[in-house]
Amino acid sequence: VIRLSGYITEEKMAIAKRHLWPKQLAKAGVDKIRLTISDSALRTVIEGYAREAGVRQLEKQLGKLVRKAVVQLIDKPDVPIKLVPKDLEASLGMPVFRSEQVLSGKGVITGLAWTSMGGATLPIEATRIHTLNRGFKLTGQLGEVMKESAEIAYSYISSNLAQFGADSKFFDEAFVHLHVPEGATPKDGPSAGVTMASALLSLARDQAPKKGVAMTGELTLTGHVLPIGGVREKVIAARRQKIMELILPEPNRGNFEELPDYLKQGITVHFAKRFADVAKILF
Repeated sequence: VIRLSGYITEEKMAIAKRHLWPKQLAKAGVDKIRLTISDSALRTVIEGYAREAGVRQLEKQLGKLVRKAVVQLIDKPDVPIKLVPKDLEASLGMPVFRSEQVLSGKGVITGLAWTSMGGATLPIEATRIHTLNRGFKLTGQLGEVMKESAEIAYSYISSNLAQFGADSKFFDEAFVHLHVPEGATPKDGPSAGVTMASALLSLARDQAPKKGVAMTGELTLTGHVLPIGGVREKVIAARRQKIMELILPEPNRGNFEELPDYLKQGITVHFAKRFADVAKILF
C-alpha cells in the first residue's frame, strides 16, 4: 500500500478553483459570470464539510451548491449569484466538522495525531483518583501500541520524578487515570508517548504546562524521543487550531524543513532529542 499525504486547505482551494468548480458549472450548463463563489465560502466548504484527505467529497458539495443555485437562476435569469459563507447552510445543512476544543489545565496536554482525515489535535488528560493504593488506569478506546506507549510513559516518569522537580514518592500512593477524549474513536500508534509522559509529569508536579503548545513523538524507556510519521498533517492540524508552538522529535527536523514556507510561517518549533528537552519547554 502506497500512502499519500492528503491535500492541505490551500491545495484544495487551488484544485477547486481551477478544476472542480468549472467542471460543475459546465455540467450544469451555467455561465461562470452568472454564478461565482467567494474564496471565504470555498474555504468554509473545505474546512466545514469536506475535511477528507482527497477532494471527492469537496466535488460533491460544490455540485450540490451549483444545483441549488440553478433553481434560483431559472426563477431570476438576469440576477447573477455570488455565494458567500452565510449562503452555505441553506444548501449544505449544518457543517459536519467543528473546530476541536483545546483543553488546558493541570495534567492536560495537547498532542498531535494522524487520522484518515488528515491531522487532528489530541488532548490527553491525567488525574489522581485517590491515594489509597498505587495503580494506573487507561481509557479512550486505545489500540495495543498506544497502550504500550502509555505504560512506557508511566514507567519512565515514575522512575525519574526527582530529576524533573516532582516528589519522588508521588506515584507510590497514587491511583492515576489517563484518558484520551473522544472515546468513540479508535486511536493507535506510538506517537503520543511524549504527550502522555508530559501529562503525567504535569500531574506529579501539580503544575499546569505552558499554554499554546502541542507535541508529538515516541518515547523510549530511557527517555529518548523517536521519530514519528505524518509531520505535514500534524502541522496543518496545529495551524487550524491556531497553535503556533510545537515540539517535534529531532529526527523529524528534515521533514519539517521540507514543508512549504506558508505552512511553517509564524510557527515556533522545538526539536527534542530526549524527554528532558520537552520538560524544559513545558515547565
